[in-house]
Amino acid sequence: MLLGFGSLATGEATPEATHQIEDGMAQDVPAFSDPELWVRHDLWVETEFDSDDDGKPDRMHVGVTRPKQTETEGLKVPAIYVSSPYFAGTAGSAQSLMWDVRHELGDEPPARPEPPEIHLRENRPIISNTEVETWLPRGFAVVHSSSPGTGLSQGCVTIGGDNESLAPKAVIDWLNGRARGFTSPDGDETVSADWCTGKVGMTGTSYNGTLALAAATTGVDGLEAIIPIAPNTSYYHYYRSHGLIRSPGGYLGEDIDVLYDFVRSGNPERRPHCDCTVRDTEMTGQMDRLTGDFNAFWAGRDYLNDLGPLKAATLMSHAFNDWNVMPEHSVRIYQAIKAKGVPAQIYFHQGGHGGGPPPDQVNRWFTRYLLGIENGVEQEPLAWIVREQDDRTQPTAYPDYPHPDAEPVALHPTAGAPKSGGLVLDAPKAARGTETLVDNVSFDGATLAKAEWTNHRLLYATPPLSREVHLSGTPRLTIRLTANKPAANLSVWLVALPWESGPRSRITENIITRGWADPQNSRSLTESEPLTPGEFVELSFDLQPDDQIIPPGQQIALMIFSSDRDFTLWPEPGTELTIDLNATSLELPVVGGADRLAEALHDPSEVDATVETSD
Repeated sequence: MLLGFGSLATGEATPEATHQIEDGMAQDVPAFSDPELWVRHDLWVETEFDSDDDGKPDRMHVGVTRPKQTETEGLKVPAIYVSSPYFAGTAGSAQSLMWDVRHELGDEPPARPEPPEIHLRENRPIISNTEVETWLPRGFAVVHSSSPGTGLSQGCVTIGGDNESLAPKAVIDWLNGRARGFTSPDGDETVSADWCTGKVGMTGTSYNGTLALAAATTGVDGLEAIIPIAPNTSYYHYYRSHGLIRSPGGYLGEDIDVLYDFVRSGNPERRPHCDCTVRDTEMTGQMDRLTGDFNAFWAGRDYLNDLGPLKAATLMSHAFNDWNVMPEHSVRIYQAIKAKGVPAQIYFHQGGHGGGPPPDQVNRWFTRYLLGIENGVEQEPLAWIVREQDDRTQPTAYPDYPHPDAEPVALHPTAGAPKSGGLVLDAPKAARGTETLVDNVSFDGATLAKAEWTNHRLLYATPPLSREVHLSGTPRLTIRLTANKPAANLSVWLVALPWESGPRSRITENIITRGWADPQNSRSLTESEPLTPGEFVELSFDLQPDDQIIPPGQQIALMIFSSDRDFTLWPEPGTELTIDLNATSLELPVVGGADRLAEALHDPSEVDATVETSD
């Protein structure tokens, strides 16, 4: 069915200049599709904060692209909005900004390199062209803005500070006639958004997705729906893991001050003040690169703590093998939004960083909430997961994530070092002893997982599976250990064996999920306690969420090691970790629970023999 409608200030919408809906989705309309006729302009929206302390409210640089009919026929349209710190340029190679990770744990790290100045891109009025070709032909406006302290937006970069939430709120207020827009950053000539219906949807990937969520946490009226793709929802979870200093995947040595230097492309005259107050005072004084402990600085940059006002319908999107912004970032927010009763769905694929939902799903989401079309999207399944062999545009629908039939199943290690031990369902009834590994960051995780014999990791594997096992949810490790030094890294990988190598191997064939923790934080995330050699500590922590089907013939293996070459600090080799096998267990979220896993761990030939004997 094709439905046409429009929203004109005066008169009736002409058939050529109306939104057209088919199968619950906005369609391309010829009258909206000629880029030569699109109206482009930029402006500065006044905010309610003064983050650069110049005595005036900061103004955000905003770019608008809209159908000509909003100018010539009084057509009112909703807006798709993307905000970013990246639109005006960055510091170039991030590697030149990184902390040196090669030092002992707890030691003062070597001084970080001085950041280069960022050349400001004054590419007005076009801030960005993302989303324009998708949404203008369908009768939407597209709005972009540079976040505070970047590009031609005033203020200071704060990396998760309150101004990064209030800046897009101000733009949405402007789109609804509640905030003032100006034709210049310092002038008095105003500009309105009388062409906008007031309904706004935000989207974006990575930092841009973070800002969509940040805006929604303000509860701003008019923000009807958001689709954050791989958003960073907590800077502590991005740069730390259970008290451990950990880099995001692919950016070894990055920390919150590195990201600050990478994006601070704003007014060069205000940069020294921002550097002093934000980076050199607030960040340097509170981010704590010595212990990795959680504190008020990090709590203030965790959007889970700010969800109270959120009311925008939310479609989260993430990858289970995103080792940059890890999947917990979206899972934790999705679960909290769903608990609030706000419409929420989640889409997962099996690849790496980025990758949004299928275009039709995005279209149905924005058509429902921005155009008000009752297309039934809110009655659809809550979770959409791309299975291992499938195309990203063909996700499988599930009632929810984690799968409602998933139950925690405990597995227990049996001795086997320096080769591999077992991973069994039976809890220990007798002493299984201890096993020791020796830290050596020279070997990466893949090398350790493939090694038949090494004292640099402990490996515990199930028998080969006789049938597939569906894992859905968040694995959890409980471990009792001691170290021969006051501090040690603890890294854990859950892998599928045998390890597949070669150009055709996929990421899902080897790594199931990973996790990291600081044994010094066994009692408290906010206060480290030095380890005493010979004294055991016990800690429990989550690995990253996952949803993966492990095929028959593979083994599920728990690998415990110390320094992770791609993620942690690099102390000198030699730290010893000793694991108490009796007090160590892995909890797996298995669809079908313990019975399903027990069936998969039985040798089918033994089952057949039992049946024949009984007959």
